[in-house]
Amino acid sequence: MGGGAVVLAGAAGTIGVQLAFRLAAEGIEQRLVVSDEFRAPRLPGGARLPEAEVVVLGPDPADDDMDIAVDDADTLVIADIAARDPDPLDLLAAHGFRRVVHLSQIGASAQGISAHAQRHWRVEEAVRASGAAWTVLRASILYGTLVHAVHDDVLRAPAGDGRAAAVSPADVADAATAVLLDERVHAHDGATYRITGPEALTGADVARTLSAATGRILRYEPMTAREAYATPVPWVHDLDDWISCCAAVDAGVFEDVDHTVARLAGRPARSLASWLDDYPGELAILRGSGPAR
Repeated sequence: MGGGAVVLAGAAGTIGVQLAFRLAAEGIEQRLVVSDEFRAPRLPGGARLPEAEVVVLGPDPADDDMDIAVDDADTLVIADIAARDPDPLDLLAAHGFRRVVHLSQIGASAQGISAHAQRHWRVEEAVRASGAAWTVLRASILYGTLVHAVHDDVLRAPAGDGRAAAVSPADVADAATAVLLDERVHAHDGATYRITGPEALTGADVARTLSAATGRILRYEPMTAREAYATPVPWVHDLDDWISCCAAVDAGVFEDVDHTVARLAGRPARSLASWLDDYPGELAILRGSGPAR
């Protein structure tokens, strides 16, 4: 994958953390770009990942800090574009990367229903125009988002009866790792992949799966966008993002199932039930929030 370092923008995000660990396990030199030192991925006990340099960049980074992040780097991976993270386009403009891999969102377009998808489209356009070899992986909604939306044993969302082929963050990270480490030169240049789970789930389907995993009766309760704006959602950083994403679910943006994980990672994507089995700690947010049945 080239001899220079990988600059991992959004390294503190859900996918970024998993990707950082995978690249570290392969001995890949990384620059982990984060907005805060304490958010950088670390080994148990707090040790830094091997072959990984943490670079802290604020919203208006100094030229010297930017130079440290990109010096002698070969590949830029854009794993997250959260508002609290440095703008990845600043990194893209600061250095002539040979290769760029962008973890985008399904539905990305200038007219995307989801506000986050519109922002990803802006990044996609810049990546394609950068002159670097590029690959875009458009991921579906992550399973963890579904779990976090449950409060008092009720999954409330302005998503109607829409279906979403939600996906495990580990599967997104595995697919991205496969692209980055593929020994076939240029095998993924100019490719745009859709990364989904193996089944399209309604809110009621999610509630049934979580009921089986927790031993409690959970239910799905659709709501209107107006009700969602009036309802406090503690875990949501941007209410417009959350509500517009749910609107995209209702419109069917995320309902198509794709088998890209199997093609890239060499194994089928995890179902929601199998993800909960593999990562039981993800249910911690639900434990103790309701009576057992």
